[in-house]
Amino acid sequence: MDRAQKEKVVEELGQIFESSGVVVVAHYAGLTVAEMQDLRSRMREAGGSVRVAKNKLAKIALEGKANASLSDLLTGMTVLTYSEDPVAAAKVAEGYAKDNSKFEILGGAMGETALDRAGVKAVSDLPSREELIASIVGCIVAPASNIAGAIGAPASNIASILSTIEEKAEAA
Repeated sequence: MDRAQKEKVVEELGQIFESSGVVVVAHYAGLTVAEMQDLRSRMREAGGSVRVAKNKLAKIALEGKANASLSDLLTGMTVLTYSEDPVAAAKVAEGYAKDNSKFEILGGAMGETALDRAGVKAVSDLPSREELIASIVGCIVAPASNIAGAIGAPASNIASILSTIEEKAEAA
């Protein structure tokens, strides 16, 4: 890699560190190409990305950033998983680590907050943005359907009473 390419990589990594909701750092030594592609596809489905970069360049990109504490984790064969959603990358990384013992999560960062291994696990247990939106919509829709049911109930009750009276009148 020549100097211009390295500067471009540092700039791209800087963007990743600034704009991502969460960044997870993991060791990936021993993963096959197919396993790495599986990780990338899982991350893509969740709205995140996977990036392998030289640790030295990543450390340069972290200088002066809010999550500069990540540089301590950048040793050995590391991979960065990241997403704008503060939970997605952590969820996928945790799920992948359960399925593949060669993928070892070291820690990460959520904004300015540094996360250790347990912190990444805690973040992965949180509901994702989509799950939160779905539960909020469910809470909003439920009272509306209850109100509609309550309004419609007296009319159906009156109709059943009238049909009962009508049946009794016909029987008599």
